[in-house]
Amino acid sequence: MKILMVTPYVPYPPSSGGQIRTYNLLKYLSQKNEITLVALYKNNEEKKYESYLKKYCRKIYLCKRPSSPWQFNNIFKTIFSSSPFLVVRNYSDEAKTIINKLLNLEKFDVIHAETFYVMPHIPETKVPTVLVEQTIEYKVYKHFVNSLPFYLRLLVYFDIDIIKLKYWERFYWKKANAVVVVSSSDEKLIRSEEPKLKTSIIPNCVGDEMIADKLSEKKDLRFPTIFFQGNFFWLQNVEAANFIINKIYPQLNNELPNVKVVIAGQNAKKLGSLVNKNINIVNIEPDDINKVKELFKTNTLFIAPIFGPGGTRLKILAAMGSGMPVISSVTGIEGLEVTNNKNVVIANNPEEFISKIKKLLTNKDLYEKVRNKAYELVKEKYQWSQTAKELESVYKNL
Repeated sequence: MKILMVTPYVPYPPSSGGQIRTYNLLKYLSQKNEITLVALYKNNEEKKYESYLKKYCRKIYLCKRPSSPWQFNNIFKTIFSSSPFLVVRNYSDEAKTIINKLLNLEKFDVIHAETFYVMPHIPETKVPTVLVEQTIEYKVYKHFVNSLPFYLRLLVYFDIDIIKLKYWERFYWKKANAVVVVSSSDEKLIRSEEPKLKTSIIPNCVGDEMIADKLSEKKDLRFPTIFFQGNFFWLQNVEAANFIINKIYPQLNNELPNVKVVIAGQNAKKLGSLVNKNINIVNIEPDDINKVKELFKTNTLFIAPIFGPGGTRLKILAAMGSGMPVISSVTGIEGLEVTNNKNVVIANNPEEFISKIKKLLTNKDLYEKVRNKAYELVKEKYQWSQTAKELESVYKNL
Protein backbone atom coordinates (compact mmCIF):
# COMPACT_ATOMS: atom_id res chain seq x y z
CA MET A 1 0.00 0.00 0.00
CA LYS A 2 0.98 3.61 -0.49
CA ILE A 3 0.64 5.42 2.83
CA LEU A 4 0.75 9.17 3.42
CA MET A 5 1.68 9.62 7.08
CA VAL A 6 1.35 13.01 8.80
CA THR A 7 2.93 13.58 12.23
CA PRO A 8 3.18 16.65 14.51
CA TYR A 9 6.85 15.90 15.26
CA VAL A 10 9.92 14.40 13.62
CA PRO A 11 9.71 10.73 14.68
CA TYR A 12 13.37 10.52 15.65
CA PRO A 13 15.04 10.24 18.11
CA PRO A 14 12.64 7.84 19.85
CA SER A 15 12.66 9.84 23.09
CA SER A 16 9.05 10.91 23.68
CA GLY A 17 6.11 8.51 23.69
CA GLY A 18 4.79 9.73 20.33
CA GLN A 19 8.21 9.53 18.69
CA ILE A 20 8.77 6.00 19.99
CA ARG A 21 5.40 4.93 18.64
CA THR A 22 5.76 6.47 15.19
CA TYR A 23 9.40 5.46 14.71
CA ASN A 24 8.68 1.80 15.47
CA LEU A 25 5.54 1.75 13.32
CA LEU A 26 7.52 3.23 10.42
CA LYS A 27 10.17 0.58 10.86
CA TYR A 28 7.72 -2.31 10.52
CA LEU A 29 5.12 -0.81 8.18
CA SER A 30 7.86 0.04 5.68
CA GLN A 31 8.69 -3.65 5.22
CA LYS A 32 5.60 -4.21 3.06
CA ASN A 33 4.37 -0.70 2.29
CA GLU A 34 5.55 2.52 0.67
CA ILE A 35 5.46 5.47 3.06
CA THR A 36 5.56 9.19 2.35
CA LEU A 37 6.12 11.10 5.58
CA VAL A 38 5.09 14.70 6.25
CA ALA A 39 6.43 15.70 9.68
CA LEU A 40 6.31 19.01 11.50
CA TYR A 41 9.39 20.41 13.21
CA LYS A 42 10.04 23.32 15.56
CA ASN A 43 13.78 23.93 15.30
CA ASN A 44 16.22 23.57 12.41
CA GLU A 45 18.35 21.25 14.53
CA GLU A 46 15.66 18.57 14.15
CA LYS A 47 16.36 18.35 10.41
CA LYS A 48 19.52 16.35 11.10
CA TYR A 49 17.35 13.39 12.12
CA GLU A 50 15.92 13.00 8.62
CA SER A 51 18.78 10.66 7.70
CA TYR A 52 17.63 8.16 10.35
CA LEU A 53 14.20 7.94 8.71
CA LYS A 54 15.18 7.66 5.04
CA LYS A 55 15.52 3.88 5.11
CA TYR A 56 11.85 3.60 6.13
CA CYS A 57 10.29 6.29 3.94
CA ARG A 58 10.08 6.71 0.18
CA LYS A 59 9.87 10.49 0.58
CA ILE A 60 10.16 12.79 3.61
CA TYR A 61 8.86 16.35 3.87
CA LEU A 62 9.81 18.29 7.00
CA CYS A 63 7.57 21.33 7.53
CA LYS A 64 8.12 24.22 9.92
CA ARG A 65 5.65 24.93 12.69
CA PRO A 66 5.97 27.63 15.42
CA SER A 67 9.17 27.05 17.40
CA SER A 68 7.60 28.30 20.62
CA PRO A 69 3.95 27.80 21.56
CA TRP A 70 3.68 31.10 23.45
CA GLN A 71 4.24 33.39 20.48
CA PHE A 72 2.05 36.47 20.09
CA ASN A 73 0.67 35.21 16.76
CA ASN A 74 -0.41 31.92 18.33
CA ILE A 75 -2.13 33.61 21.24
CA PHE A 76 -3.80 36.19 18.96
CA LYS A 77 -5.10 33.51 16.57
CA THR A 78 -6.39 31.40 19.46
CA ILE A 79 -8.30 34.29 21.02
CA PHE A 80 -9.78 35.60 17.77
CA SER A 81 -10.58 32.36 15.96
CA SER A 82 -12.56 29.20 16.57
CA SER A 83 -9.38 27.11 16.72
CA PRO A 84 -8.04 25.93 20.09
CA PHE A 85 -4.48 26.70 21.15
CA LEU A 86 -3.29 23.13 20.52
CA VAL A 87 -4.32 23.33 16.85
CA VAL A 88 -2.88 26.82 16.35
CA ARG A 89 0.52 26.01 17.85
CA ASN A 90 0.82 22.88 15.68
CA TYR A 91 -0.27 24.43 12.39
CA SER A 92 2.01 24.76 9.36
CA ASP A 93 1.07 26.51 6.10
CA GLU A 94 3.96 24.65 4.49
CA ALA A 95 2.54 21.26 5.50
CA LYS A 96 -0.93 22.14 4.20
CA THR A 97 0.53 23.18 0.82
CA ILE A 98 2.69 20.07 0.49
CA ILE A 99 -0.11 17.67 1.41
CA ASN A 100 -2.41 19.33 -1.13
CA LYS A 101 0.22 18.91 -3.85
CA LEU A 102 0.93 15.30 -2.91
CA LEU A 103 -2.75 14.35 -3.05
CA ASN A 104 -3.11 16.03 -6.46
CA LEU A 105 0.01 14.44 -7.95
CA GLU A 106 0.03 10.96 -6.44
CA LYS A 107 -2.37 8.16 -5.65
CA PHE A 108 -2.34 7.04 -2.02
CA ASP A 109 -4.25 4.11 -0.54
CA VAL A 110 -4.57 5.62 2.92
CA ILE A 111 -3.72 8.74 4.93
CA HIS A 112 -2.43 8.13 8.46
CA ALA A 113 -2.91 11.22 10.69
CA GLU A 114 -1.04 10.90 13.98
CA THR A 115 -3.08 13.04 16.45
CA PHE A 116 -6.23 14.98 15.60
CA TYR A 117 -4.42 18.34 15.52
CA VAL A 118 -2.64 17.50 12.25
CA MET A 119 -6.01 16.96 10.57
CA PRO A 120 -6.47 20.66 9.58
CA HIS A 121 -3.59 20.17 7.13
CA ILE A 122 -5.51 17.50 5.19
CA PRO A 123 -7.98 18.76 2.55
CA GLU A 124 -11.25 17.15 1.49
CA THR A 125 -10.24 13.93 -0.22
CA LYS A 126 -11.56 10.53 -1.24
CA VAL A 127 -8.46 8.85 0.17
CA PRO A 128 -9.46 6.98 3.37
CA THR A 129 -8.07 8.66 6.50
CA VAL A 130 -7.08 6.88 9.70
CA LEU A 131 -6.84 9.21 12.69
CA VAL A 132 -4.64 7.94 15.53
CA GLU A 133 -5.41 9.43 18.94
CA GLN A 134 -2.47 8.78 21.26
CA THR A 135 -4.55 10.30 24.04
CA ILE A 136 -7.82 12.20 24.39
CA GLU A 137 -6.39 15.69 24.23
CA TYR A 138 -9.21 17.69 25.75
CA LYS A 139 -9.07 15.47 28.86
CA VAL A 140 -5.33 16.06 29.20
CA TYR A 141 -5.77 19.80 28.73
CA LYS A 142 -8.55 19.88 31.32
CA HIS A 143 -6.22 18.15 33.79
CA PHE A 144 -3.57 20.77 33.02
CA VAL A 145 -5.99 23.64 33.64
CA ASN A 146 -7.13 22.09 36.93
CA SER A 147 -3.49 22.01 38.06
CA LEU A 148 -3.07 25.78 37.60
CA PRO A 149 -3.21 28.19 40.56
CA PHE A 150 -6.75 29.14 41.56
CA TYR A 151 -6.49 32.73 40.28
CA LEU A 152 -5.51 31.49 36.79
CA ARG A 153 -8.35 28.97 36.71
CA LEU A 154 -10.75 31.88 37.09
CA LEU A 155 -9.72 33.19 33.66
CA VAL A 156 -12.54 32.49 31.21
CA TYR A 157 -9.95 31.98 28.45
CA PHE A 158 -9.10 28.45 29.66
CA ASP A 159 -12.73 27.33 29.83
CA ILE A 160 -13.35 28.63 26.31
CA ASP A 161 -10.27 26.89 24.97
CA ILE A 162 -11.33 23.56 26.51
CA ILE A 163 -14.74 23.92 24.84
CA LYS A 164 -13.08 24.67 21.48
CA LEU A 165 -10.62 21.79 21.90
CA LYS A 166 -13.35 19.28 22.68
CA TYR A 167 -15.47 20.49 19.76
CA TRP A 168 -12.68 20.20 17.18
CA GLU A 169 -11.34 16.94 18.50
CA ARG A 170 -14.77 15.37 18.12
CA PHE A 171 -15.21 17.07 14.72
CA TYR A 172 -12.08 15.38 13.37
CA TRP A 173 -13.03 12.01 14.87
CA LYS A 174 -16.14 12.16 12.68
CA LYS A 175 -14.22 13.44 9.66
CA ALA A 176 -11.86 10.44 9.68
CA ASN A 177 -12.87 7.09 8.19
CA ALA A 178 -11.51 5.25 11.23
CA VAL A 179 -10.19 6.31 14.64
CA VAL A 180 -7.40 4.35 16.28
CA VAL A 181 -6.76 4.58 20.03
CA VAL A 182 -4.11 3.01 22.26
CA SER A 183 -6.31 1.77 25.10
CA SER A 184 -9.75 0.36 25.80
CA SER A 185 -10.50 3.23 28.19
CA ASP A 186 -9.90 5.79 25.42
CA GLU A 187 -12.07 3.78 23.03
CA LYS A 188 -14.85 3.61 25.61
CA LEU A 189 -14.75 7.38 26.08
CA ILE A 190 -14.86 8.08 22.35
CA ARG A 191 -17.74 5.67 21.79
CA SER A 192 -19.70 7.19 24.67
CA GLU A 193 -19.52 10.55 22.90
CA GLU A 194 -19.69 9.39 19.26
CA PRO A 195 -21.32 5.91 19.19
CA LYS A 196 -21.31 5.63 15.39
CA LEU A 197 -17.56 5.98 14.97
CA LYS A 198 -15.48 3.13 13.62
CA THR A 199 -12.74 2.57 16.20
CA SER A 200 -9.85 0.17 16.74
CA ILE A 201 -7.36 -0.34 19.57
CA ILE A 202 -3.73 -0.46 18.46
CA PRO A 203 -1.73 -0.50 21.72
CA ASN A 204 1.61 1.06 22.46
CA CYS A 205 4.52 -1.32 22.83
CA VAL A 206 8.17 -1.44 23.85
CA GLY A 207 10.92 -0.26 21.54
CA ASP A 208 13.02 -3.23 20.45
CA GLU A 209 16.12 -1.64 21.97
CA MET A 210 14.50 -1.59 25.44
CA ILE A 211 13.65 -5.30 25.64
CA ALA A 212 16.40 -7.30 27.32
CA ASP A 213 17.62 -10.36 25.40
CA LYS A 214 17.25 -12.20 28.69
CA LEU A 215 16.75 -11.16 32.28
CA SER A 216 19.89 -10.47 34.27
CA GLU A 217 20.88 -12.53 37.27
CA LYS A 218 19.04 -11.81 40.50
CA LYS A 219 19.59 -8.22 41.59
CA ASP A 220 21.13 -7.20 44.91
CA LEU A 221 18.23 -5.71 46.86
CA ARG A 222 20.35 -4.54 49.81
CA PHE A 223 21.18 -1.16 48.22
CA PRO A 224 18.24 -0.52 45.86
CA THR A 225 17.53 2.43 43.59
CA ILE A 226 13.96 3.54 42.98
CA PHE A 227 13.62 4.83 39.41
CA PHE A 228 11.23 7.07 37.49
CA GLN A 229 11.75 8.26 33.92
CA GLY A 230 9.69 10.61 31.80
CA ASN A 231 9.59 13.60 29.49
CA PHE A 232 9.23 16.56 31.87
CA PHE A 233 7.67 18.78 29.25
CA TRP A 234 4.53 16.82 30.25
CA LEU A 235 2.59 17.82 33.36
CA GLN A 236 1.82 14.23 34.42
CA ASN A 237 5.52 13.39 34.67
CA VAL A 238 6.33 16.55 36.65
CA GLU A 239 3.49 15.70 39.04
CA ALA A 240 4.81 12.14 39.44
CA ALA A 241 8.37 13.30 40.14
CA ASN A 242 7.21 15.81 42.77
CA PHE A 243 5.01 13.12 44.34
CA ILE A 244 8.07 10.85 44.67
CA ILE A 245 10.32 13.61 46.06
CA ASN A 246 7.86 15.17 48.50
CA LYS A 247 5.42 12.44 49.48
CA ILE A 248 7.12 9.06 49.05
CA TYR A 249 10.83 9.52 49.66
CA PRO A 250 10.83 11.28 53.10
CA GLN A 251 8.90 8.47 54.80
CA LEU A 252 10.59 5.75 52.75
CA ASN A 253 14.00 7.03 53.83
CA ASN A 254 13.00 6.63 57.48
CA GLU A 255 12.07 2.98 56.95
CA LEU A 256 14.63 1.93 54.31
CA PRO A 257 17.62 4.28 54.69
CA ASN A 258 19.66 2.42 52.05
CA VAL A 259 17.21 3.34 49.30
CA LYS A 260 18.23 5.90 46.70
CA VAL A 261 16.03 7.60 44.09
CA VAL A 262 16.85 8.32 40.45
CA ILE A 263 14.55 10.59 38.43
CA ALA A 264 15.58 11.02 34.80
CA GLY A 265 14.33 12.37 31.49
CA GLN A 266 14.16 15.23 29.05
CA ASN A 267 13.85 18.65 30.67
CA ALA A 268 14.53 17.13 34.11
CA LYS A 269 16.18 20.44 35.03
CA LYS A 270 12.62 21.75 35.32
CA LEU A 271 12.43 19.87 38.63
CA GLY A 272 15.13 22.11 40.08
CA SER A 273 18.26 21.13 41.99
CA LEU A 274 18.09 19.10 45.19
CA VAL A 275 20.54 19.05 48.07
CA ASN A 276 19.54 15.51 49.04
CA LYS A 277 22.44 13.21 48.14
CA ASN A 278 20.08 10.21 47.90
CA ILE A 279 17.92 11.75 45.14
CA ASN A 280 19.63 12.02 41.77
CA ILE A 281 18.00 14.16 39.05
CA VAL A 282 19.37 13.16 35.63
CA ASN A 283 18.74 15.35 32.59
CA ILE A 284 18.77 13.28 29.38
CA GLU A 285 19.35 14.77 25.95
CA PRO A 286 16.67 13.77 23.38
CA ASP A 287 19.05 11.60 21.32
CA ASP A 288 20.93 9.95 24.20
CA ILE A 289 19.25 6.57 23.81
CA ASN A 290 22.18 4.71 25.38
CA LYS A 291 21.75 6.65 28.63
CA VAL A 292 18.08 5.68 28.78
CA LYS A 293 18.92 2.00 28.21
CA GLU A 294 21.61 2.10 30.89
CA LEU A 295 19.24 3.59 33.47
CA PHE A 296 16.54 1.01 32.80
CA LYS A 297 19.11 -1.76 33.01
CA THR A 298 20.89 -0.73 36.21
CA ASN A 299 18.12 0.51 38.54
CA THR A 300 16.16 -1.75 40.87
CA LEU A 301 12.50 -0.78 40.92
CA PHE A 302 10.32 1.46 38.71
CA ILE A 303 7.54 3.46 40.33
CA ALA A 304 4.91 5.45 38.44
CA PRO A 305 2.62 7.62 40.60
CA ILE A 306 0.79 9.01 37.57
CA PHE A 307 -2.62 10.57 38.11
CA GLY A 308 -3.24 12.51 34.88
CA PRO A 309 -5.18 11.01 31.94
CA GLY A 310 -3.82 9.92 28.61
CA GLY A 311 -2.94 6.91 26.46
CA THR A 312 -0.73 4.09 27.70
CA ARG A 313 2.61 4.66 29.34
CA LEU A 314 5.53 3.45 27.27
CA LYS A 315 7.93 3.99 30.17
CA ILE A 316 6.07 1.33 32.18
CA LEU A 317 6.31 -1.14 29.31
CA ALA A 318 10.00 -0.26 28.92
CA ALA A 319 10.61 -1.03 32.60
CA MET A 320 8.80 -4.35 32.26
CA GLY A 321 10.74 -5.24 29.12
CA SER A 322 14.08 -4.38 30.70
CA GLY A 323 13.47 -6.51 33.77
CA MET A 324 12.39 -4.04 36.46
CA PRO A 325 9.28 -4.65 38.56
CA VAL A 326 6.77 -1.79 38.35
CA ILE A 327 4.68 -0.21 41.08
CA SER A 328 2.10 2.07 39.50
CA SER A 329 -1.08 3.96 40.19
CA VAL A 330 -4.25 2.68 38.53
CA THR A 331 -4.16 5.61 36.12
CA GLY A 332 -0.57 4.80 35.17
CA ILE A 333 -1.39 1.29 33.95
CA GLU A 334 -4.69 2.24 32.30
CA GLY A 335 -4.95 0.49 28.95
CA LEU A 336 -2.37 -2.21 29.74
CA GLU A 337 -3.39 -5.85 30.11
CA VAL A 338 -1.71 -6.30 33.46
CA THR A 339 -2.74 -8.05 36.69
CA ASN A 340 -2.08 -6.67 40.14
CA ASN A 341 0.52 -8.62 42.14
CA LYS A 342 1.29 -10.78 39.11
CA ASN A 343 3.10 -8.66 36.51
CA VAL A 344 2.65 -5.24 38.14
CA VAL A 345 1.92 -3.91 41.62
CA ILE A 346 -0.73 -1.22 42.12
CA ALA A 347 -0.56 1.63 44.64
CA ASN A 348 -2.60 4.83 44.73
CA ASN A 349 -1.37 6.93 47.67
CA PRO A 350 1.94 7.53 49.46
CA GLU A 351 1.27 4.94 52.16
CA GLU A 352 0.44 2.25 49.60
CA PHE A 353 3.53 3.06 47.51
CA ILE A 354 5.79 2.85 50.56
CA SER A 355 4.20 -0.40 51.72
CA LYS A 356 4.50 -2.02 48.27
CA ILE A 357 8.10 -0.81 47.80
CA LYS A 358 9.09 -2.34 51.15
CA LYS A 359 7.28 -5.57 50.31
CA LEU A 360 9.05 -6.02 46.96
CA LEU A 361 12.49 -5.05 48.22
CA THR A 362 12.33 -7.36 51.25
CA ASN A 363 10.79 -10.36 49.46
CA LYS A 364 13.20 -11.62 46.79
CA ASP A 365 10.81 -14.33 45.59
CA LEU A 366 8.01 -11.83 44.99
CA TYR A 367 10.44 -9.40 43.33
CA GLU A 368 11.61 -12.09 40.91
CA LYS A 369 8.09 -13.33 40.24
CA VAL A 370 6.74 -9.88 39.30
CA ARG A 371 9.64 -8.96 37.04
CA ASN A 372 9.64 -12.33 35.28
CA LYS A 373 5.90 -12.27 34.65
CA ALA A 374 6.14 -8.67 33.41
CA TYR A 375 8.94 -9.58 31.02
CA GLU A 376 6.95 -12.55 29.66
CA LEU A 377 3.88 -10.33 29.11
CA VAL A 378 5.87 -7.75 27.13
CA LYS A 379 7.44 -10.43 24.95
CA GLU A 380 4.03 -11.98 24.29
CA LYS A 381 1.75 -8.95 23.77
CA TYR A 382 3.68 -5.71 23.40
CA GLN A 383 5.89 -6.06 20.34
CA TRP A 384 5.80 -3.39 17.63
CA SER A 385 6.06 -5.98 14.86
CA GLN A 386 2.64 -7.37 15.83
CA THR A 387 1.12 -3.93 16.40
CA ALA A 388 2.17 -2.81 12.91
CA LYS A 389 0.34 -5.82 11.43
CA GLU A 390 -2.81 -4.87 13.33
CA LEU A 391 -2.60 -1.30 12.04
CA GLU A 392 -2.07 -2.61 8.52
CA SER A 393 -5.33 -4.55 8.87
CA VAL A 394 -7.15 -1.32 9.78
CA TYR A 395 -5.80 0.26 6.58
CA LYS A 396 -6.85 -2.72 4.45
CA ASN A 397 -10.37 -2.82 5.91
CA LEU A 398 -10.93 0.71 4.62
